[in-house]
Amino acid sequence: MKIAAIIPVKTFSNAKTRLQLPAEKIEELCKIMLEEILQVLSVSSKIEKIILVTKEQKAIEIGKKFNTVTIIDEKEESVNQAVSLADKYLLENNFNASIVFPQDIPYIKTEDVDFILKHQMHPNFAIIVPSRKFDGTNALVRMPIDLMKTHYDDDSYRNHMITAKEHTLNVAMIFVKRIMLDVDDKEDLEFLLEQNEKPDLIEKMKKILN
Repeated sequence: MKIAAIIPVKTFSNAKTRLQLPAEKIEELCKIMLEEILQVLSVSSKIEKIILVTKEQKAIEIGKKFNTVTIIDEKEESVNQAVSLADKYLLENNFNASIVFPQDIPYIKTEDVDFILKHQMHPNFAIIVPSRKFDGTNALVRMPIDLMKTHYDDDSYRNHMITAKEHTLNVAMIFVKRIMLDVDDKEDLEFLLEQNEKPDLIEKMKKILN
């Protein structure tokens, strides 16, 4: 089975405004978090290809180090539009399933990806990992690729659960702590840095913030 990871990446200058940090610190955090998830996905035996959807040149350069396929999202209208661009590419290239991740889940590990993708339910299925606050979707698996449209806006976790159940009986909600930890606002970042995960990464992030 051909499975791809999709990572939509907003232009760094427009990202993470709720962190209330100077633009240069936000950019450095975005770069570190993106590199971390790409590193993890690039060594997963389950993921055949990583699709980066962005127009951020610095993200494109990082992606090159991990042999990603980059789709240029010139309009940058929404995460949903970015995912639809990746869907089109994957359907044209005969992929069977996709897993959408945000770039801001730096604690993700390869075993987390493998754990999610063990729960495959043929022939049509969806798997959803919510965010820590249960308001977002931090991993979304769809088979086939076009099983359902995405709803990455307010309350996306619940919207994805509702939509998935409209298209298949095979819907699983899975809790994976490291994937559920994202960085949307200042509180998220503080919580993330308090966790006992990836000490080297924590030190890098703290150095940026100091």
